[in-house]
Amino acid sequence: MIKREDIENKTEELVLPYCDEYGFELVDTDFVKEGSDHYLRIYIDKPGGITIDDCENLSRAFNEVLDREEYIEIPYIFEVSSPGLTRQLKKEKDYIRSVGKSVDVRLYKKHEELKDFTAVLRSYTDGVFTFEIIDDEGGSNKDMQIEKSQIADIRLAFCG
Repeated sequence: MIKREDIENKTEELVLPYCDEYGFELVDTDFVKEGSDHYLRIYIDKPGGITIDDCENLSRAFNEVLDREEYIEIPYIFEVSSPGLTRQLKKEKDYIRSVGKSVDVRLYKKHEELKDFTAVLRSYTDGVFTFEIIDDEGGSNKDMQIEKSQIADIRLAFCG
């Protein structure tokens, strides 16, 4: 049976030309099992945001490719969507694009007494993040450096 990573990589390879054609950025691909169902999900974005029509257009075009290629051996549900406001940051390009933005960070274990926090991402270089931790109690803000390997999850923060 083909591995999840192989399915995601093959999907990414096949869908990239369609994303380029429509002017979309391919944010991520996921092949996951939820309950008894498998899902193949493609997340896209563009300046100004993704519309339902954008998702529908890519879905129609790429469905033909999926039918033709038949590289997924088990039944699955195919979805195309926006990554959402609080998207998970997974790739180096995501980190670089998000410099200067507020992010929610969850660490595998505490670092300087913090395990979950919201901060401004100041930089990402050579696998090391620099965050500005905002002191909500009126004290001074502080910068903290954390290696990528220590981070369980990092996503854009919802500031509403």
